[in-house]
Amino acid sequence: MSLSPWLKSPFTDLTGAIVSHQWYGRCADLELQALDCLEAYGLDRGIKKCDLLLQDFTECSLRIKQMNRMFAMRNERHRQYFAGERSKEEKWAAGPKPDSY
Repeated sequence: MSLSPWLKSPFTDLTGAIVSHQWYGRCADLELQALDCLEAYGLDRGIKKCDLLLQDFTECSLRIKQMNRMFAMRNERHRQYFAGERSKEEKWAAGPKPDSY
């Protein structure tokens, strides 16, 4: 993991903030905590010391566990449908009523 670009130039200084999660808000706090921790310990020691923060930030930004859970539920629904445990009408849950938000 590297926080600095391979080739440093004025262009990388200008475009460095584009890849930040500070614009989106969902993972902004976790990113800020992880970067503060890495800044406090340095990159080499920070990867070991800040491992939990980095894992939390990675999960927040990539949503790996959420996607795996969604795929597992979808595959189980398909398995039940093809095994005959669900009919075609109950393969998917009913949607919300109109204007019920």
